[in-house]
Amino acid sequence: MKTNTIFTIKTFAIFSFIWLFASCTNLDEVVLDEVLGEDASNPAGALAAAYDRLGDGTFVDHGGVFSLQEYTTDEAILPTRGSDWGDGGKWRDMHEFTWKSDNAIVVDNWNKLTNGITRSLTAIQSVEESSIPEKKLFLAEAKGLLAYYLYTTLDLYGQAPYRDPMNPNAPLQILKADTQIDQLIKDVEALIPDLAEMGTQQTHHGRFTKEAAYGFLATMYLNRAVFKDRLNATSNFNFTEAAATGTGSDMDRVIYYTSLLINSGKYSLESDYFKNFARDNDKGKELIFAISQKIDYIRNGSNSFAYVCVERNQRASAANRGTNAACTTPEFFATWDGNHDDPRFQQKYQYGDGTWFMNDGTDVSVPATDIVPKSANLPWFHFNRGIQYGPQYGPILLSSGSLEMVNGRIKVSPLVMEKSTTTKMDFTPSLTFKNPAQAVFAQNEINQGARIFKYEFDPEGGNGNSNVDIPLFRLGGIYTMRAEAYFRKGNTAQAMEDLNILRTSRKRESLYGSVAGKPLTSIDQTVLYNEIGFELYWELYRRPQMIRFGKFDLPGTAKPASEPYRRVFPIPQSTIDVTKEFKQNQGYN
Repeated sequence: MKTNTIFTIKTFAIFSFIWLFASCTNLDEVVLDEVLGEDASNPAGALAAAYDRLGDGTFVDHGGVFSLQEYTTDEAILPTRGSDWGDGGKWRDMHEFTWKSDNAIVVDNWNKLTNGITRSLTAIQSVEESSIPEKKLFLAEAKGLLAYYLYTTLDLYGQAPYRDPMNPNAPLQILKADTQIDQLIKDVEALIPDLAEMGTQQTHHGRFTKEAAYGFLATMYLNRAVFKDRLNATSNFNFTEAAATGTGSDMDRVIYYTSLLINSGKYSLESDYFKNFARDNDKGKELIFAISQKIDYIRNGSNSFAYVCVERNQRASAANRGTNAACTTPEFFATWDGNHDDPRFQQKYQYGDGTWFMNDGTDVSVPATDIVPKSANLPWFHFNRGIQYGPQYGPILLSSGSLEMVNGRIKVSPLVMEKSTTTKMDFTPSLTFKNPAQAVFAQNEINQGARIFKYEFDPEGGNGNSNVDIPLFRLGGIYTMRAEAYFRKGNTAQAMEDLNILRTSRKRESLYGSVAGKPLTSIDQTVLYNEIGFELYWELYRRPQMIRFGKFDLPGTAKPASEPYRRVFPIPQSTIDVTKEFKQNQGYN
């Protein structure tokens, strides 16, 4: 990477971003030039490009930001499975804490996020130099996206590049997490008057609205103490520090912004928790800021968060399969002990004729009446949702290329692993590695690991495509932030009340009487920590949570005890080599 291409954008086309900016400008095709500042001709297109970076792998693919925020934690691990997922050790590096500055995941995510910074700066310049009617709104959104990309980069790497978009001769600045967090908070607060309320001015949860800003500000205040003292060896962060703006402490501001959202009347908790992650969640009641995905638009969405856990012999249709990669760890699975009846843990699917897919060996067949959308009449098999473990059952793909049927229904059979056909598909919560320090399975061990089927596997359009909108801020997470803030202020009763609102708002499927989750009767730090995990698992929040609670450095399955410097990732060596302004993070060579 050369110094003058820190903010380079490869030339690409944006086709038909009409669902994002429905009433704005003609966005049939926008081409961005190579260098920041050279294209200011289409402000709507430049802003669309900044939004586009949220998708296209960055926050929607398991190899994107997810791999840094989840594979480094107890919630997710991607072991080498026999002949699969070796990939030079890049996945194992994440969980074994052996990553270096040339790790492909570290480098790729740095490039994606700094590209997001570039696109946002280009959008700011383009809008500033325009006279469009939406100038004030578009400028606020572009600055909101810039802050989001900068914050994420500072969270993960401790440093972020910046250049004044309105000065073509501006020097490159290197922002640092500990000194920049307060400015980011002030910058986003200053945007609020110019942002639209969601639902006005053609906005929806895919746009950076006032409500998105509230969720973002709550997140920044919740993690501000960590940003200011990341390498604190004892993890004794000062959560009571006076807020950067307004009155009270950081936690008071978390409570203020989360309460604005909770009390707004714009959002409500889904009684069916898994609706938040379904292929039709674009109409979801909890989504505050999300990445809008739609098959047949731009990149056809990403099915990665679902696809990565589904085994290759688990098929939603004859045209789809999973990839048998990631799972959760025994440590995270154990946090659910005594809570397997929680509606967020697991959910069975019911077909239109009343048939339940039990996935316990009692199923003979399920109806073939559900058809994959836009397909040639392909029957649609629905997986159960949540954390799946134990023996797995489902349809078998015949050599003819169709699912096995019986009496006009989809036949359900015991399944085996595609690449080890003598190995039963038994997702064991335990992970037993020959070398406990290395997450490597032999070919006949590739069934191990409880799988996360939280996001609906969308069978439409290929293994990688999906209509599922990916939540960045949603109401359930807002409640967990407020509960944590109350707890850190010593108000345990209010913290428990917020957690119980979450628990009792979620209901089990009608197979179990549609009963609500059970309320807590007491709370301590461990209960709070686990409850946040129950609500937000696999949503890219676990690493920051583990750091705040002092658990990130602890040993676990195939993970040694680690030093505080690992709480941030290294700046890619390719950047250090050619950009004198960057200095490597402490602890990395």
